[in-house]
Amino acid sequence: MNPEEQKESLDLLEKKKGLYFALTAVVFWGLVPLYYLPIDHVPPLEILSHRIIWAAILLVLILLIRKKAHLVIPKPSQIPKLLASSILIAMNWLVFTFAVINDNITETALGYFINPIVSVFLGLVFLKESLGRMQWLAVLIAGLGISLQLLIFGKVPWISLSLAFSFGLYGLIRKTLSIDPIAGLAVETLFALPFALAFIIWSGTLGDLRFGIDRTTDVFLCFGGIVTVFPLLFFTAAVSRLNLTTIGMLQYIAPTISLLIAIFFFLEPFNLERGVAFGFIWIALTVFSLDALRKRNKQENI
Repeated sequence: MNPEEQKESLDLLEKKKGLYFALTAVVFWGLVPLYYLPIDHVPPLEILSHRIIWAAILLVLILLIRKKAHLVIPKPSQIPKLLASSILIAMNWLVFTFAVINDNITETALGYFINPIVSVFLGLVFLKESLGRMQWLAVLIAGLGISLQLLIFGKVPWISLSLAFSFGLYGLIRKTLSIDPIAGLAVETLFALPFALAFIIWSGTLGDLRFGIDRTTDVFLCFGGIVTVFPLLFFTAAVSRLNLTTIGMLQYIAPTISLLIAIFFFLEPFNLERGVAFGFIWIALTVFSLDALRKRNKQENI
């Protein structure tokens, strides 16, 4: 095997690894609603607090093992953005937790289907990125679907929009930060850590704390750190090995799994109201995805 063939073989191996890493991450994210089953009696704020506490501990340990603990001390210029991203990711986790516990997994799936379109829209507004005709069409179709849901059913899918925009804004901020993904999340959880600890202590003094009541609850609350960090580690490993188009397509797997779990496991209704919203979003995503594939093929042929 000559050097060029050897390089191609290694590149193919790395892409395969990247695909396995990405699939592990998105499938795990799709199954996350099941994690909440044993702790659906715990208030969302307590679940969020435990998720922050145990994720912070786990992330710091990982950085210590990787000898990158110094990265948790951000540059002064990065602090305002990391504070903002910390608030946004905590909001995202809280809304998701609230939705799952209150049998609204379908709306969380819709939110993460909307997210790619929202990210494109935010790039236009804040980064002055230009949109192609197909991207504009995708944004308009998604907007039409949400508007029709409001006009016909008199209801705004606030859970879906909250998840899509909080995660979209989070991604927008992280895109402008030059920081290691694991270290960035560690800093974000450390910023939120004092508030999480304060809430746990306050709940404990009031006698409202669910932690410590039974072993199963305790184990699953502690497991929140792994739920947060595990898929991120795999996704980060995938991003460095796959192109962004492939990554973007694979991310649709997670909300698809969550939607199937909502309908067939939790027996959530998939009525006309939700059908209208999903129908328009799926059409928009099809337009968006076809445009991304077209651009990728065009670049490869140059």
